[in-house]
Amino acid sequence: MSLRFDYAAPYPSARLPGFFDNVVATSHPIAAQAGVRMLQLGGNAVDAAIAAAAALTIAEPVSNGLGSDAFCILWDGQQLHGLNASGPAPQAWTPEYFRRRHGPDATTPPKRGIDSVTVPGAVAAWQALHARFGRLPFPELMQPAIELAERGYRVPPVVQQKWRAGAGELASQPGFATAFMPRGRAPEVGERYVFPAAARALRAIAASRGEDFYRGEIAQALAAFSREHGGAMTEADLAAYRPEWVEPLAQGYRGHTLHEIPPNGQGIAAQMALGMLEHFDLASMAVDSAEHQHIQIEAMKLAFADVYRHVADPASMHVDARQMLDGDYLAARARLIDRQRAQVFGAGNLVRGGTVYLTAADAGGMMVSFIQSNYMGFGSGCVEPTFGISLQNRGHGFSLDAASPNCVRPGARPFHTIIPAFLTKDGRPVMSFGVMGGNMQPQGHMQTLVRMLDHAQNPQAACDAPRWRFNQGLDINVEAAMAPATVAGLQQLGHRITTIDDPYQDFGAGQFIWRMDDDATGGYLAASDPRRDGHAAGW
Repeated sequence: MSLRFDYAAPYPSARLPGFFDNVVATSHPIAAQAGVRMLQLGGNAVDAAIAAAAALTIAEPVSNGLGSDAFCILWDGQQLHGLNASGPAPQAWTPEYFRRRHGPDATTPPKRGIDSVTVPGAVAAWQALHARFGRLPFPELMQPAIELAERGYRVPPVVQQKWRAGAGELASQPGFATAFMPRGRAPEVGERYVFPAAARALRAIAASRGEDFYRGEIAQALAAFSREHGGAMTEADLAAYRPEWVEPLAQGYRGHTLHEIPPNGQGIAAQMALGMLEHFDLASMAVDSAEHQHIQIEAMKLAFADVYRHVADPASMHVDARQMLDGDYLAARARLIDRQRAQVFGAGNLVRGGTVYLTAADAGGMMVSFIQSNYMGFGSGCVEPTFGISLQNRGHGFSLDAASPNCVRPGARPFHTIIPAFLTKDGRPVMSFGVMGGNMQPQGHMQTLVRMLDHAQNPQAACDAPRWRFNQGLDINVEAAMAPATVAGLQQLGHRITTIDDPYQDFGAGQFIWRMDDDATGGYLAASDPRRDGHAAGW
């Protein structure tokens, strides 16, 4: 089943793929080690993923926290499962609520502050995954994160860069400076950061197996914090929350199948783009040529045009995901791509009917693709002080337009950017993977898969390769490492290009675990993105 990869390292990077029987790949080495610790204690990949996710709320607070949302796709050894742990709007939220509070011209909930906060789902994701698939006692999984919060850790360079950038904007939000500016500023590189309030929360979560977060002392504190600062989230909103087990969507590409969580997430964008790219012979083109990149960019534009028009909470969508992935429809969209010029696309006529990613795999064959996020870095900027709960700002993903399927309403889930991914072939697992970073995520899924499946680049090389990012219209960003000839060729085709030398958010960061079952010995190949402080660890 495994491709015959080229193991050359054709792009600037200090990393090579690693080979393991048990492995965890995350965006922070301490979190990867937390997951490996669970595997060495006899836990499975789900135990490892939960421990790593909890550790990341402490080690990488610039991207996620205990107030995050989460999604997961996992292979249990026999089949795939999907988990949507994105939180809904508080019951008080309506378009009129926001216009009263933020003016009649408001078009979305605010970007930051208490009125951007939806019900957090990450802790409920940990609960649900452990209850169904976990092996070790739940309190054991929280222990590395508790220790990390209590003893502290030294802040690495990429995390510090984003910490410093976020602190200037968010210092005035309630609880932010106390939690994340303990010396009146962001920590410096190598400076020790301790988070005792979050340790208190993690101990309560461990002892109650997560129940305290939604129906106990933490829930009471969150609701009181919301009331104090004029927010709408209540104890009833928290108590009512349950994550949802879902069937992952499937889209074929080059003899493999890409699986994504169905809407309210944007994973379907990667699937739509790949469905269009099936109609082009990309393998015959030079992998880093302008022609090769141009066709991918145009396919991604077409996919986003539909996703931004149609994707929302499924209960509010005017079309369903199957219609968006219809083969004839995607073929028709592919025919709109002009090899000679860049275009601006609108949505098609469908027939009606700030993030961390981690992945873990064990010797028993279980593979976990898991993502959680506070959105836009530190999220809302609001931090409940007693328990150090850094709250997300996913409410900003709603619209206030009554005609939009993404219009805010009580209990609805907003359009979501975070998307885990999974690749299979002939019904068997091939790769658990994800790429973090806003709308870069489906773009990163598509770009790395094309490199692996069309050009046999190994996962680390596909991860290291320079990326582009579509923004809107004809505007794209490219990494500074992209070849000047490729950039010039794209400009000649009409793309308006901005070169950016800051890869953290603009070009995402990925983790990849590829199953090596081309012989009886099994095992995995793992890759971790050099755009973050990450690490793939195992044995």
